Amino acid sequence: MFSSKTAPSAADRSTGATFSILGADLVVRGDISASSDLHIDGEVTGDIACASLVQGERSTIRGAIAAKSARLAGTVVGNIDATELVVLRSARIEGDLLYDALTIEHGAHVDGRLSRRTSESAVVPALAG
Repeated sequence: MFSSKTAPSAADRSTGATFSILGADLVVRGDISASSDLHIDGEVTGDIACASLVQGERSTIRGAIAAKSARLAGTVVGNIDATELVVLRSARIEGDLLYDALTIEHGAHVDGRLSRRTSESAVVPALAG
C-alpha cells in the first residue's frame, strides 16, 4: 500500500539530484541561489545562480543569470553567464551573454553583446550557499 522509499537525504540534495519548479502563477522578488536545477515559468525580479536553468515561454526574469547550462524561452532583462547556453526562438533577451557554447534559434531576439569565454576567463562563479 505504501512505498518503502525514503525521502532524499541531504547528501542527495547537495549532489544536484533534485530540481525546483517555479510555477506560472509565482512572482519572486529577490535573488535565487540553488545547487539544484531550476525550471521557471513565473516572474523573477532578482539575480539567479543555479546548476541548470530552464525558462518557460511566458516567464520573465529581470536580473543576472549564472548557470552551467541555461535554456531560455521567455523574456530576460539582464546579463547571462552560462557554460552552455541555448536561446529558443520565443526568447527575448536584453543583456550581454557570456558563454562557452551557444545555440540561438532562428527568430530569437537578443539585444546585447555576445562574448565567448576564453580559457583565461573565470568559469561561472561558485554558487553561494
